[in-house]
Amino acid sequence: MHPGRFLEDVLDQPRALREMAAAHGDLGELAPAGSRVLFLGMGSSRFAALTVAALLRSRGVDAHAEMASTGAPQPPSADTLVVAISATGGSPETLQAMRRHLGTSKVVGITSRPERPVGAEADLCLPLHCDEEVSGIACKSHQCTLGLLHLIAGHLLGDPELDARTLLAAADASERLLDSPERWLPQAVDLLAGRAVHVLAPAERIGSAEQSALMLREVPRVRADACETGDWSHVDVYLSKRPGLGLLLLRGSAWEAEVLEWAASRSTPVITVGGEIEGASLDVPLPEGGDQVVRTLVETHAAELIAAELWRRDPI
Repeated sequence: MHPGRFLEDVLDQPRALREMAAAHGDLGELAPAGSRVLFLGMGSSRFAALTVAALLRSRGVDAHAEMASTGAPQPPSADTLVVAISATGGSPETLQAMRRHLGTSKVVGITSRPERPVGAEADLCLPLHCDEEVSGIACKSHQCTLGLLHLIAGHLLGDPELDARTLLAAADASERLLDSPERWLPQAVDLLAGRAVHVLAPAERIGSAEQSALMLREVPRVRADACETGDWSHVDVYLSKRPGLGLLLLRGSAWEAEVLEWAASRSTPVITVGGEIEGASLDVPLPEGGDQVVRTLVETHAAELIAAELWRRDPI
């Protein structure tokens, strides 16, 4: 791992997303789903799947994002489409879980290394086309995985709005956000430096919070956790009673007011991502913030840039 090169990978995401979108403009080789869609993965791969599984469920599809290491897995069946995700193509947990389904379920492998087992053994391999991450930290591969899963969802749903054009719009939005962080990044880092961080997001976008918190843990080694916005006031608010906590709030939940009320009463700084709200200390504006698919592909950049700058100020 080379955290000093992390920013290189972050800034390369728009290019990688465009290349992936161009490579998968047509998913005609992907058969329609049966009655169930099952995503398998670990870490960032699973975080991407959480977002798309929630989208599919909201459209009436029986979809699940399963931690590949589970000891109580869903059983294989002929009417299950399995999407096994491993950027390296060799995650042992994902490979073992995938093999459980081979010969019974329809298995699609998603990986940057099609020659490795997850791609080579699957019934169909869809490469990520995101190139090597020079830092060894999964940011490009996460965004490309999420984009490809959105394309798969669009194909399964027959939704013409979930196509390569949406990913290109997301790449443009990514580029605009990454090109002008000086408007908010120094203040954001000043607010969060030396603090533990809770990253909050609505339930349907909890994958964005998980990925954002992981980047803060993995790069500058900040104590960071993902929290569902509504649930924060029930299970995580207690940690705000001690000083030293900051909140990164990915906007969109109907339950944000209670979070801001607690934060104000305990002098906890709140940075919003994707929309100003009364009581917050700072907002990170998102280009194309109204499009939910684009938002999921762009909003993690806030934590990535904060993580890179925290590491630059205090390398570890």
